[in-house]
Amino acid sequence: MPVIRLQYSINAPINVVFDLSRSVDLHKISTAHTNEEAVAGKTSGLMELHDSVTWRAKHLGLTQHLSSKITAFNRPNMFIDEMVSGAFKSFKHQHIFTEVNGQTVMTDVFTYQSPLGILGRIADAVFLKKYMQKLLTERNRIIKEFAEDADKYKKILP
Repeated sequence: MPVIRLQYSINAPINVVFDLSRSVDLHKISTAHTNEEAVAGKTSGLMELHDSVTWRAKHLGLTQHLSSKITAFNRPNMFIDEMVSGAFKSFKHQHIFTEVNGQTVMTDVFTYQSPLGILGRIADAVFLKKYMQKLLTERNRIIKEFAEDADKYKKILP
């Protein structure tokens, strides 16, 4: 199973980074290039334990639907979302937050399994893991940008 691990130091309070990371509205901004839209479940605001959302987006030239659910939640230290249905065989996305020297360290651990057996494993090796890493990197860049600018994050957070 492929694992993508990303870590960012963000010059913002842990509560702000945590809340931006679970914001449906900020997720929409970070995935604008895929026309991602929340079409069912929690379609705006902050995700909480047991909340689910269904996204419609265009990835790799195909319109796809993906539903995920918050399965673990410990504010402001971590939350986990897991796929309920979608193009993957499965995925688990761990969001971990710690404070270090006045900054928030945000760590993503994204573990997924592609469908289609050997064909899925070939897709992982050829392009899918890089594609997913690029999506997550852009999402985290947007979180960092908003978290470090109070004018921006106050437009997103209640």
